[in-house]
Amino acid sequence: MKRNLIVIAGPTAVGKTAISIELAKHFKCPVISADSRQFFKEMNIGTAKPTTEEMGNIQHHFIGHKSIYDAYDAGQFEKDAIDCIEQLFVKNNTLIVVGGSGLYLDALLNGIDEFEKIPPEIREKLIKDYQQNGIGYLQEELKKRDPEYYRSVDLNNPQRLMRALEVCINTGTPYSGFRKKEKKHRSFEAFKILINTSRETLYKKINDRVDQMMKDGLLEEAKALYANRTLNALNTVGYKELFSYLDGTLSLQEAIELIKQNTRRYAKRQLTWFNHQDEFESFEPTEAEKLKAYLDLVFQYT
Repeated sequence: MKRNLIVIAGPTAVGKTAISIELAKHFKCPVISADSRQFFKEMNIGTAKPTTEEMGNIQHHFIGHKSIYDAYDAGQFEKDAIDCIEQLFVKNNTLIVVGGSGLYLDALLNGIDEFEKIPPEIREKLIKDYQQNGIGYLQEELKKRDPEYYRSVDLNNPQRLMRALEVCINTGTPYSGFRKKEKKHRSFEAFKILINTSRETLYKKINDRVDQMMKDGLLEEAKALYANRTLNALNTVGYKELFSYLDGTLSLQEAIELIKQNTRRYAKRQLTWFNHQDEFESFEPTEAEKLKAYLDLVFQYT
């Protein structure tokens, strides 16, 4: 039996969740999340997790399955997701994976380079250095230790910078020297769909969603998590700005505006990454019916 994996990718707030649920109902299949922010059970409002009502009777995987206290990365996600997919394909010939985290989608589809386990004290020191000295410190360290990777990495992504640096520090060898750039064999065929819309429409969606999150209690959620603000999982847009408000560094309005600004910047980085990938077919978030018809036709002739 042919195994089809529908990949729904796109920037934050564009409407991937709604599209994926429409497709799941159409194909009567489960949904796998590849959104690295939605893995953590303590983070709900700020990560825009689908609600119980939105999910309906559709089986979802990798939403709220980890704690913010757990160490979890793309390498572990690759192993867990492939195991889950293999089990789900026993009863389904079509599955849906949805997410905007390019690194995690790439790990699932192509595999990720394997490294020896990094001692936790190395990551802890890098986080402390980042908090004390800012992202510029990480950028300069990476430039010194691995100029090749420095030229290709997203320099505004502290997680990516710290991941490369911890490998450099632990092994004494540039991170770029370990990267294989070889795709792993997968037992399924992936059909890659990019959900996107105009920049103006996307930015309005982002701003509106941040306002709705605040109405839904994002500040209260941030207050409940404030004591754990130094954890890696919480070093993310929506929480770190409100932690600055709670620290007295920003006013509440400044924090909200900064969440919107940083989310727009994150969406721009996501689109830059997806635009450099191949084999993605683009659809507007309003084109669910058109997408269903397209996939029905593709499945019929492949």
